[in-house]
Amino acid sequence: MTTISPATSHTVTVADARVHYERTGSGPTLVLVHGTGSSGAGLTWGQIAPRFAGTRTVITPDLSGTDRTADAGGPLTVEGLAAQVIAVIEDADTASVDLVGFSMGAPVAAAVAALRPDLVGRLVLVAGWAHTDGDEYLRNLFTLWQQLGDSDPAAFGRSVTMTGFSRGFLNGIGRDQVEQLIPNMPPTEGTLRHVDLDTRIDIRALLPRIQARTLVLGGAQDATVPVEHSRALHAAIAGSAYAELDAGHVMFFEKADEFTKVVADFIETP
Repeated sequence: MTTISPATSHTVTVADARVHYERTGSGPTLVLVHGTGSSGAGLTWGQIAPRFAGTRTVITPDLSGTDRTADAGGPLTVEGLAAQVIAVIEDADTASVDLVGFSMGAPVAAAVAALRPDLVGRLVLVAGWAHTDGDEYLRNLFTLWQQLGDSDPAAFGRSVTMTGFSRGFLNGIGRDQVEQLIPNMPPTEGTLRHVDLDTRIDIRALLPRIQARTLVLGGAQDATVPVEHSRALHAAIAGSAYAELDAGHVMFFEKADEFTKVVADFIETP
C-alpha cells in the first residue's frame, strides 16, 4: 500500500495577492488548477488529488477569488491568474510540471503553457473554453449566475447544480443528495469575481503559442460549458489529443475512475 505524505501549506506573493497552495505526494510534479468558486482547490480537487499523490507530487493552488488567498479584490484576468500559477510552480522549486486545468482553470492553464512553455511538459484542459463572447448560451448563463448571486443565493446554487451535473447523474443520486449539492458553491464575493472573469474569457491569441503535449477532455453532457467548446480548443491547439467522457461538467465527480485513467494514461505515456 502506497503511503502518501501529508499535505503541506505554502504561500507566495504575486502582485497584490498572497497565493495559497498545498503540496502532497512524491514523484514528478502535477499541478491541478481549480475552476470557478471561492472554495477553490479543496472543492474542485479534494477527491481527485489523492488518486495521483501515490506516484506524483501534487500541487493545488488557490487562486485570487478563493477563501484561502487574499488580495485587493480587483477584477481578475486570465493572465493575472496564470501569473499566480507560474509563481506557485517556481516557488515549489520544481522542474517542468504536468498541468491540469478545469473549467475556468482550463484557460488559465492554457495561458501558463503559452506564456511559459519551459515550465509545462504536458497539459490537460478539462471542460474548458477559449472565449465567451459569441456564444449567447455561455454569456447568458454566466450573466444569470451574476444576477442570481446578487439577488437569490439559493437559486444560484440550484442553477450551478443543474448545469454542473448530467441529468442522469442527478436522477441517479436522488433528491436528498441533490439538495445537499446545492449549497456547495455559494455566491460569495470571490465566486462572483470568478463568474465575472468567466464572462470575459478570451485566450484565442495564446493558443497558437502552446508547445506542451496537450489533451483536451470534454464532457459529452456538459450543460455549463457545452462540449463544442472543448472540441474547438482541440482544433485550435496544434497536435493536441482529444477525449470525451459521457458525463456532465464536473466529470471527475460523476466518473472519477474514468477521469483518473484518461488523465493518468496521458501524462504517464512516454
